[in-house]
Amino acid sequence: MQVKQLSFESSFEVVAGNSRAEAAVMVIQPGRAEGGPQNRHRGSDQWLYVVEGEGIATVSGKKQTLGAGALLLIERGETHEILATGAGPLRTLNFYAPPAYGQDGETLPAGES
Repeated sequence: MQVKQLSFESSFEVVAGNSRAEAAVMVIQPGRAEGGPQNRHRGSDQWLYVVEGEGIATVSGKKQTLGAGALLLIERGETHEILATGAGPLRTLNFYAPPAYGQDGETLPAGES
């Protein structure tokens, strides 16, 4: 069993995981974006849950507005960018299956674009 109290202080931090999946928190400041047209995880699906804030996800060229409570699936290989559009930070909880990053936050070979 793993238990972790989440703080959403880091811009990106892998917080828990095993050999099959991992969880990470991400905080994007207003007007800033993470990812981009070349960003993708070749070997991992990514579930992104919006804890707080507003944003726009661009996944394989399609835009989707995001707000607190939104759950977005970014399938392996899909290019993606997340832009914070609200007055405050966009805070998300992300799950990768299988892991895209190691516990040290370094990209794993399967997660590289």
